[in-house]
Amino acid sequence: MKKFNIRKVLDGLTAVSSPSPSPQLGAKENELIPETLQSEHFQLCKTVRHGFPYQPSSMAFDPVQKILAIGTQSGALRLFGRPGVECYCQHESGAAVIQLQFLINEGALVSALADDSIHLWNLRQKRPAVLHSLKFNKERITFCHLPFQSKWLYIGSERGNIHIVNVESFTLSGYTIMWNKAIELSSKAHPGPVVHISDNPMDEGKLIIGFESGIVVLWDLKSKRADYRYTYDEAIHSVAWHHEGKQFICSHSDGTLTIWNLKSPAKPIQTITPHGKQPKDGKKPEPCKPILKVEYKTTRAGDPFMIFSGGLSYDTVGRRPCLTVMHGKSTAVLEMDYPIVDFLTLCETPYPNDFQEPYAVVVLLEKDLVVIDLAQNGYPIFENPYPMMIHESPVTCCEYLADCPVDLIPALYSVGSRQKRQGYSKKEWPVSGGNWGLGTQSYPEIIITGHADGSVKFWDASAIMLQVLYKLKTAKVFEKARCKEEKPSTEIVDEDPFAIQLMSWCPESRMLCVAGVSAHVIIYRFSKQEITTEVVQLLELRLQHELNDLESPEGGGDQTPAPPTPSTSPSPQTAGPQTHTSSSSNSSDGMRDNVPCLKVRSSPLKQSPGYQVELVVQLVWVSGEPPQQISSLAINSCYGLVVFGNSNGLAVVDYLQKTVLLNLGTVELYGSNDPYQRQPRSPRKSRQPSGGLCDINEGSATSEDRCKSPTSVLMSNHQHFYNGGGRGAKMSRKLSLPTELKPDLDNRDNSFSRSRSSSVTSIDKETREAITSFYFCETYTRKADGGLTPSLWVGTSLGTVLAISLNMPPAGEQRLLQPVIVSPCGTLFRLKGSVVRMAFLDSTGSILPSPFEPWYEPNAPANGEERDKVRKRRPVSVSPSTSQELNENQYAVVCSEKQAKVVILPSQTCVFKHNITETSFVLRADVVQMNAGICVACFCANGHIMTLSLPGLRPLLDVNYLPLTDMRIARTFCFTNLGQALYLTSPTEIQRITYSQEVCENLQEMLGELFTPVETPEAPNRGFFKGLFGGGAQSLDRMELFGETGAGKAPRSLAQHIPGPGGIEGMKGAASGIVGDLARARIALDERGQKLSEVEERTAAMMASADSFSKHAHEMMLKCKDKKWYQF
Repeated sequence: MKKFNIRKVLDGLTAVSSPSPSPQLGAKENELIPETLQSEHFQLCKTVRHGFPYQPSSMAFDPVQKILAIGTQSGALRLFGRPGVECYCQHESGAAVIQLQFLINEGALVSALADDSIHLWNLRQKRPAVLHSLKFNKERITFCHLPFQSKWLYIGSERGNIHIVNVESFTLSGYTIMWNKAIELSSKAHPGPVVHISDNPMDEGKLIIGFESGIVVLWDLKSKRADYRYTYDEAIHSVAWHHEGKQFICSHSDGTLTIWNLKSPAKPIQTITPHGKQPKDGKKPEPCKPILKVEYKTTRAGDPFMIFSGGLSYDTVGRRPCLTVMHGKSTAVLEMDYPIVDFLTLCETPYPNDFQEPYAVVVLLEKDLVVIDLAQNGYPIFENPYPMMIHESPVTCCEYLADCPVDLIPALYSVGSRQKRQGYSKKEWPVSGGNWGLGTQSYPEIIITGHADGSVKFWDASAIMLQVLYKLKTAKVFEKARCKEEKPSTEIVDEDPFAIQLMSWCPESRMLCVAGVSAHVIIYRFSKQEITTEVVQLLELRLQHELNDLESPEGGGDQTPAPPTPSTSPSPQTAGPQTHTSSSSNSSDGMRDNVPCLKVRSSPLKQSPGYQVELVVQLVWVSGEPPQQISSLAINSCYGLVVFGNSNGLAVVDYLQKTVLLNLGTVELYGSNDPYQRQPRSPRKSRQPSGGLCDINEGSATSEDRCKSPTSVLMSNHQHFYNGGGRGAKMSRKLSLPTELKPDLDNRDNSFSRSRSSSVTSIDKETREAITSFYFCETYTRKADGGLTPSLWVGTSLGTVLAISLNMPPAGEQRLLQPVIVSPCGTLFRLKGSVVRMAFLDSTGSILPSPFEPWYEPNAPANGEERDKVRKRRPVSVSPSTSQELNENQYAVVCSEKQAKVVILPSQTCVFKHNITETSFVLRADVVQMNAGICVACFCANGHIMTLSLPGLRPLLDVNYLPLTDMRIARTFCFTNLGQALYLTSPTEIQRITYSQEVCENLQEMLGELFTPVETPEAPNRGFFKGLFGGGAQSLDRMELFGETGAGKAPRSLAQHIPGPGGIEGMKGAASGIVGDLARARIALDERGQKLSEVEERTAAMMASADSFSKHAHEMMLKCKDKKWYQF
């Protein structure tokens, strides 16, 4: 364990003039601060990706291994086994995956990409890797086909040619089917790209080739010529065989299906337009939309299934995409929520020459995966066990909590299980391959996602899995707009007015607070009982300190004449019906005033078990100006307080008493100690306020006045909540030039490039000072404090850290009757850049969590005394009498966009400082608990992930992880304890990463296995007569036909072979040192043993053959021994 002496550290730091430590630390100089974390404790790697594959483009299924693969337009590969077994891989080129083909039951997968490359993936390892790649130079790949149990892959091209690749060596065969040989010699037109290739299920030597123009060719591989050619005057999209190999079906661009007899090429035996209107006069039916894919599956007991996508008539405008299932005389049209990308029919057998017995259809949609049960009436869908509906509504924010209370997940699951939909198939999920990992990670993890429709989802993220626990719909609190005319009246966003922007959650008390895009805050309690709320509790706030109305500067702030505004009632009641009585009374031109953006519902609200509304707080319009969106939010269950801020100021709300305790503009928090000279350089003539900015003592006095008992608060005090308090502040803001007031929090360049010196005089900069960070704690708020007091720390976008003292009444009944006294204490210190995160450490360097209250059932019929028993504040180890002794210091850790500081309390001396970045800025910072200690984890806009030790702020990790960061990642990135982090890597997927060396080492064990040894089902029995008369499946020696001896070598310029890093080759290259040598020796021994056993088997076979020959020769000799020459 390494120890740091503050005096030595300070001396060294002073020498390089990095921090700004106090010259006098007194007795605290000799204190030793242990730091256990070292850089070897950190390593960055991706762990697992959850969610629906973004922009899917192709799909494949292994019917023996029961594994599903999905490829995307960005070159990603997602593999799914049983629930909890999933894997993510990425093609280096990033080109779209156009087709996937499993080597069935071989633990391998072939992918074809839009950049005309094919890749062989090894799935027999936990992290699949590419074994071989082949890049075509002169041909564009359009279709691939790999017959079952074959090692020869057919590749069709845009030019109409077919090339053949050996998937073992990934080399091209010299055998090529050229388009001009396949079509009739008399035909002058090019047949178009190859859209289909498959071999006859009963004769591997016959290959059917579908060209886009409508020509289908049956090619004889041995004789290298076309047996039959089938021509139709509509373009072909797909072809499918009947399992007996005597018929095939084509789907066409005019919505027709044509069924052909193999030996009757003149015309199809049947032409169907499934969705076309049949004219009475016998003419052709009206053309329909193209049928993009058809599958023809037979059953032993009944009629075959014909399944296809598309083909609807053109007059069905606005109809959703459909999958049609034709079975006998019944036709079922299954509507889908999104366009269909691909579908696959799952069958009982992998053999194409047997009755297929289809049991399910997997439908890949643009934004969903649907599996249909074909065996049940009505074709119900299976319940999808994968966490694929993260994007049901777009994710707007995320929170991540590792090592949370153990009772949380069961509690959320119990209320969430009642929300499940009914009507799913009762069968097991058909994608059931692979095995779970054997991870030892046992701590519970929860992810919370906020969404654009106002919903909040809780997910169980333990042990690298993800499962939805509970969904909360916050929009239920509000009235829905009845008609379009009234909708834009007060809303400040065009769409998604309920979108969640911020979430604050206390896991111990289960209190939840969310802030929405319409400047609204909702506070929720967790209850296991259903209740009906007659009236939703509502507070309306006028948090707007940019009033432009000119008023006389006479008198003090307390006598400011305020416009008649509705009161914020201290007693639990709704202010809803009263809010609009004077909504435009102070504006002659009909400007919106004192109206919230959304209307809270007035009818009773039935609240199911789970999260139930406690209080709604809304910011209102002020003189035609909309309320600014909320930029920071915090809830504390021990104090019963919620605080939120925006670019105008902050408000502290007591959610137990349903009252506003403080409503201050940012400038009023500073008082007379404001470091920024905010006098406008405006040429406008206006009178200066008599006393300048209000004094800090005056500010705290007025705020204390505001916090008098709710029963004695006057109407005028509530009007101060709306008007924003001190007179001086109003006047100084009144003189400012009209500017765009919305804080530019997304584009931080304006914020971090500004000078932080006291010479800042631009009023525009001053108006952009938003509240960006909060922290509730029991600490020292002033240098002279003799003991710990409840307080709220506030960080702003100009890098200022301020404190607000909280004088709490006694717990129990008194807490509900006496007011909480809230008084600002002024500026503590400043940093460069906007404040991102604050935390506190005790004298030993351990994290001091915010005080909390344990959860209790709020709707229990028990009396108040029993509730009071659990309503206890978290004990604090510091006693006031010993607070000035050596071991009773605290350390405040503050991280801004640019730097981190550690300040010792109560002396408020900066002991450590570290400049995190000069050219970029920190998007997210968290103080996290690792197994070996605590640290600050930072994510910068330039993609760097960094960790700093505490309290010494030594850099421990700095990795350039994401070179290009978009706003979605910036908005959703979050760190949590034990080295875990996550972000939304695409609109539909969550990427989890770890920065812990320990987790990286254990990751291999935690990951599931995709490949499991399974015996391939037996081939179908040919039967006596078929064997006798040759009616069964005909095999083909493809090696003889396609190998180098039979077909020669392919031209080198056609394709380039690229060896991949996966498999044994990858292991050989990657292994190093003694362990690597041992591994290589073991691999060599295995290979040698394998070869020896093969030689032994061959020798034994030769010996058996020799014995047999000797025996037959001896018998022949005995027969012929006594015969004369003429007897032969």
